[in-house]
Amino acid sequence: MPLEAQNLSGGYGTTTIVEAIDLALEQGEWLSLLGANGSGKSTLLRLMSRILAPQQGVVFLDGKAIHSQPIQAVARQLAILPQQQTVPPGLTVEQLVSLGRAPYQNWWEWELDAVGKQKVEEAMSETGVMRFRERSVAQLSGGEKQRVFLALALAQNPKVLLLDEPTTYLDIRYQLQLLDLLKDLNQKQELAIITVLHDINLAARYSDRLALLRQGRLFGVGTVEAMLAPENVAAVFDVDAIVLDTPVGVQICPISDGLKTENQ
Repeated sequence: MPLEAQNLSGGYGTTTIVEAIDLALEQGEWLSLLGANGSGKSTLLRLMSRILAPQQGVVFLDGKAIHSQPIQAVARQLAILPQQQTVPPGLTVEQLVSLGRAPYQNWWEWELDAVGKQKVEEAMSETGVMRFRERSVAQLSGGEKQRVFLALALAQNPKVLLLDEPTTYLDIRYQLQLLDLLKDLNQKQELAIITVLHDINLAARYSDRLALLRQGRLFGVGTVEAMLAPENVAAVFDVDAIVLDTPVGVQICPISDGLKTENQ
């Protein structure tokens, strides 16, 4: 398994947000974390990416405990795209994407080597941002910026890519463009992906498996069809829904507030 959590618990300070999580990402798959607000999705992603230290348990990256590895070694195998990114003023697209090669350079090296330059070119080409290479990142639209930050992550040449709400603030067109691009990378490069998504139907459309979180615990993990059974949707999201078979696969249609229905 490229990435695996065993009995993982953690949070912020002494507060535990997620508890006793056992979850493995399989080679070349797309796994999405779903759950209601406050269920611990983003916290779990931060724990699995080494941003947060666990209170209990261990995360393995390519069979080695991730929190005991040097950050540079982790960054050569795993990249993360957080919800919000900060860009230094005036930084161009090419300069930002080039930062993805930092894990492969010594601190005194300013110029990229031939391999580094090639990886930056490939990342910009794959994400369709080559035409922006000389433009300031601050001048780009939301969808364009997301592509640039994805290019930054791809320049690391990772085996595992973690994305926290990558479609936030994007309209539906740019959401589909970004997720189509990720699916293409997932399939052609066997890039293993974990996404946190708030849109259940987008997660169902693009993911191989879903992991449902409820109040900081893993409710279930499995195929899209199994996890989106109406009883699971009701238990995790407190929503009554029906399951639809569509041209893009299984989708759900919410019918009513499950708690409201229960009280009637």
